[in-house]
Amino acid sequence: MRWRTLKKTKQSFPNKSSSVDYAPFASRALAFLTDIFMLGLPISLILMTIFGYDQMHTAGAVDVITNNQEALKNSPNPLSSILQIILFMAITVELWHRYTQTPGKKLAHICVVDATTLKSAPYWKLFLRFIGYFLSFISIVGFFIGFFRKDKRCLHDLLSGTAVIREV
Repeated sequence: MRWRTLKKTKQSFPNKSSSVDYAPFASRALAFLTDIFMLGLPISLILMTIFGYDQMHTAGAVDVITNNQEALKNSPNPLSSILQIILFMAITVELWHRYTQTPGKKLAHICVVDATTLKSAPYWKLFLRFIGYFLSFISIVGFFIGFFRKDKRCLHDLLSGTAVIREV
């Protein structure tokens, strides 16, 4: 099926009375890693053309945190880093809102929905979900909360009121 026809088809969401098939951790992790490459790589290439090739060889966040003196000789451009995060967030949130999926979630046959209505979530919830990713990452435990919950929702889902379900 061509992408053009996929865009025009409407997704059917389960109604609240039927049982909801929540996405397991493996599908979610696969989708996240795929999105890092499918969205992050083009964004990095665009920023490399804007800020120059040398920007790609600067110290990373881990180098700054660990105070690596060799890496800090070529310190990162904060504008480039901030712009990369903002672009990734804007694209991801727009795809979640418009199609309930990013390319990785499309590959894994899962979608991000509002936890109460099981429809496309509003922008503010999706922005909160994206920011919640950082909290889940910092705490590490945030990603693994889903193992202990029946609805498999992680910290960022609980904070934002979203859920990740399998496509119907």
